[in-house]
Amino acid sequence: MAPKKRVTMHDHAAEASLFKRRALFTFACVVMLLSILLINLYHLQILSYTDYETRSNDNRIRVVPVAPSRGLIYDRHGKLLAENQPFFSLELIPEKVKDVPDLLNQLSSLIPITAGEQEDFIESLKYHRRFKPITLKNRLTENQVALFSVNQHRFPGVSVVAGLKRHYPHNGLMTHALGYVGRINDRDKAALQRSEQWKNYAATNDIGKQGIEKFYENLLHGKPGHLEEEVNNRGRTIRTLKSVAPEPGQDIYLTLDLKLQQKAAELLKGRRGAVVAIDPRDGGILAMLSSPSYDPNLFVHGISSKAYNGLLNSRSRPLINRATQGQYAPASTVKPHLALLGLEDKAVTEKTRIWDPGFWQIPGVERKYRDWKRWGHGWVDINSALIHSCDTYFYDLAYKTGVDKIAQFMGPFGFGERTGIDIFEESAGIMPSKDWKRMRYNQPWYIGDTISVGIGQGYWTSTPLQLANAVAIMANKGRRFTPHLLKSIKDSTSRIDTPIDERAPIELNDPNNWNIVNKAMRDTAHKSRFKDAKYTAAMKTGTAQVISVAEDEKYDADAIEERFRDNALIIAYAPYENPTIALAVVLENAGWGGANAGPVARALLDEYMLRDTLEQLQ
Repeated sequence: MAPKKRVTMHDHAAEASLFKRRALFTFACVVMLLSILLINLYHLQILSYTDYETRSNDNRIRVVPVAPSRGLIYDRHGKLLAENQPFFSLELIPEKVKDVPDLLNQLSSLIPITAGEQEDFIESLKYHRRFKPITLKNRLTENQVALFSVNQHRFPGVSVVAGLKRHYPHNGLMTHALGYVGRINDRDKAALQRSEQWKNYAATNDIGKQGIEKFYENLLHGKPGHLEEEVNNRGRTIRTLKSVAPEPGQDIYLTLDLKLQQKAAELLKGRRGAVVAIDPRDGGILAMLSSPSYDPNLFVHGISSKAYNGLLNSRSRPLINRATQGQYAPASTVKPHLALLGLEDKAVTEKTRIWDPGFWQIPGVERKYRDWKRWGHGWVDINSALIHSCDTYFYDLAYKTGVDKIAQFMGPFGFGERTGIDIFEESAGIMPSKDWKRMRYNQPWYIGDTISVGIGQGYWTSTPLQLANAVAIMANKGRRFTPHLLKSIKDSTSRIDTPIDERAPIELNDPNNWNIVNKAMRDTAHKSRFKDAKYTAAMKTGTAQVISVAEDEKYDADAIEERFRDNALIIAYAPYENPTIALAVVLENAGWGGANAGPVARALLDEYMLRDTLEQLQ
């Protein structure tokens, strides 16, 4: 007997209710999702329209910065000292070249490209976008540019691109004053970012590294322009939409006199030393030479490691600006200032005389401090002591005044502190005192230290710039200016002289003391180096010991290694009646100041004072 089939009864009402609930849930989900979509569309199309439009334009429009041309530098007479010269480089767009190694081989037959340069270039392509140009060869000559232009059809994707680079037409003549520009490094970048100037260097690879180029970087650099280019989704340029021209840097005129600088370089050729000449009427630097020098153009395009190490390790130290960083014992060149102190302090008068037997002794001490003239000068007063540079007179003067009075009096003349000249490379030198020695060496000050300071030796050091500044103040009878190199600035419309920084003058209790000392300097010049000059000059020479000589030992230059021989110095100004130039000359290891530095000072003053006459004769 067959089993009975089970019959299932459907509850249509329940099924209908379940379907209805599921349909409502599905509909609600759809409505919710549509609402979310509509809200997002409202946010994108209405609320954030401006933001997304900007983003779209940023993807479509590329802003390309355009470098400004750097301001030019001239001397006081408008002669060019630093210019911008066009340079040519060879650039390649990788995607337009089928076989780069083969192309490089063919190019090398026209333009020298070494195997090492080819390898470096191929390696650099790995990190470069193929549609962007990349530099293949820098600093092409005009012949190379012409040769490539004739054969350019053979090299698709390769082109010559022109630009501007700094150039110094006088090579090493002005290096230590002008400085140079070089490629921006990480340190420069960090400094620019801190000063919020980085945006102005978006199109620039170079920045001032030293000297005027660095100090007046903000004036010389200018402001970049830009191009707005429409690009496709792969970054390729379609068209240029807008062009904003860059603002060139301002041209500047310096106080330097090119002809005087050239004369100084001619006179110091092959020697180590420095020349600084100042216009006492305003503090403008007429000449500032450090010898030996170097060609700053080497740094503009990137100096090789070998060449840089050669400069860095040279015993002649050409990288040092001797005019502002060289620290030398001032020797007898500061005797006029010490004499002025003696008169002001009433330690001596114009008529005070002392006996010079060729040496001086501290009372109660056996040691003898020798005069440069071993048999002495006999009776000397302040005038004859300066004319003959009598050491004994100034030993005695230093003993009477003391080192602290000397240090205090010399401060306003600029010794022991930076002058404030408008370049960063400057040393303060040393103006010693009791407190200075205690702080520096943790040692007491001895009276013998004072005696050495009395003739500009011992711990006392100064830069040639300080010496020139000090003699300018002496010539001005206390009127002081901050030494400076900038004379005027020229923008697109006019040339404007920069303000002169005149400092508070040095005032003496007896102003006639200026006349006493200056007259002695005039008599010194008249009886020696400038006795036949067509103008009236004033001067004081100095011979500075580099190494000490024992009390009973005689100095013999021929028996001493050259770098340990005496330094030759001179300070001078002219004309005596109304000074227009004051200068200091330091020659390292040259020996006697009058015999070696003297002719240099005479030739420089002749060049400056008699230029118009000499030019008429020519």
